[in-house]
Amino acid sequence: MKVERKQIVAAALDLLNEVGVDKLSTRLLAERLGVQQPALYWHFKNKRALLDAMNLEIMERAHQRTLPQADEDWRSFLGENARSFRRALLAYRDGARLHAGSEPVPDTLPALDAQLRFICEAGMDMGDAIDLLVTISHYVVGCVLEEQADHPDPATLDESVLAYPQLAAAMQRYRQRSPDQHFEAGLALILNGAA
Repeated sequence: MKVERKQIVAAALDLLNEVGVDKLSTRLLAERLGVQQPALYWHFKNKRALLDAMNLEIMERAHQRTLPQADEDWRSFLGENARSFRRALLAYRDGARLHAGSEPVPDTLPALDAQLRFICEAGMDMGDAIDLLVTISHYVVGCVLEEQADHPDPATLDESVLAYPQLAAAMQRYRQRSPDQHFEAGLALILNGAA
C-alpha cells in the first residue's frame, strides 16, 4: 500500500493525541497506517524529520495570526500572535514539547520577516525587535509546557507556605488564576516592558 506524506503526518498527529510524544514511534505509526516502517522513511529520513513536519502542520492548521492587520499597532499584533501560537500548541497533546527546539522552515520566513519589519517600522531597533520576538516565542512555549505537564498535588506546598504570610498570600492569588489569566499577565509584562 502506498502512503502519502500528508497522510503520514495526519496519522502521526492523531497518534500524538492518543499516546503523547514519548510513546509516539514509527513502529506504532506504521501499524496505524497498515504499512511497513521503511515506507515512512521514504518520506522522512528519521523521527526528527517527522516531528518537524508534524510541528509545521500544527502551525499551518491552528496558528492563524502570523501577520499584522492593517492599522494594527505592534503591541496588539504581538499579543494576538502570541495567543494564536499558544492556541495552536494547546490544540495537540504535547504540542509545546513537539515544537521546542524547532527551527523556522523556509516557507515561514516571509511571515517572520514581515513581523520583524513591522516592529522596526513602529520604531524599535532591529536587535530589540528580534529579541522581543524570540522572548515571546519562548514565553509561549514555556507556558504551554507548564499547562501540558503533569503536576503534583498542590496540598503539601500550600500547607508548607503558610509559614510565610506574604508568600502564602501570593500563592493564594496564584492558585485563584486560570492558565489563561497567568498567560495574559505575563504577556502584558513582556509587552509593557518592551514599550
